[in-house]
Amino acid sequence: MTKNLTTINQFIEKSIGEWKSIRSTHTLAFQEFENSTSKICIRHINSKNKKVIKIFKIYKLSLNLQSIAISIKWQAISDWEDDDISKGEETILIFLPKDENSGIVLRNKGYTESVISSSNYFIDEKNNLHIKTIYKSTVSEERISFLSTHIRSRFSVIRNLENNSIIQTSHTSEIRNLSSLKD
Repeated sequence: MTKNLTTINQFIEKSIGEWKSIRSTHTLAFQEFENSTSKICIRHINSKNKKVIKIFKIYKLSLNLQSIAISIKWQAISDWEDDDISKGEETILIFLPKDENSGIVLRNKGYTESVISSSNYFIDEKNNLHIKTIYKSTVSEERISFLSTHIRSRFSVIRNLENNSIIQTSHTSEIRNLSSLKD
């Protein structure tokens, strides 16, 4: 591996803050298209937080103080909804580095299937974060890239586990809320 790779700690540190998300999702099986906007808040969580401890217990793992825990909260408004009521959700991610650029992510809720899940992650030579999760019936692959300090891009593909067919793709542009930055 190249020494100039971004570490997972650096990638997460760059991601902390409030973001406005604009997402386009294509559900290929039903030939449907969805646009949504979200307000996303990414923040660090202490490894001794009760939500983090609960996830370690579910996985029957000892608390790992070397882990990196973050909370991702979002309020989303979709063009599939009949009204403008946004729904808020939260996911806890715990990164367990194998080395500076790869490891496992434990989650309290999956990206594709709403169940507790674990993923493999790595940072590639272009400093993109890749996350792959294998669920009961699907596989989710996500790539997150920084296009600049305050703009992130996320691509995801969801495949059927049985026959590897593509079920859904999405692209998200995330723009940092600069007023949320502290001096």
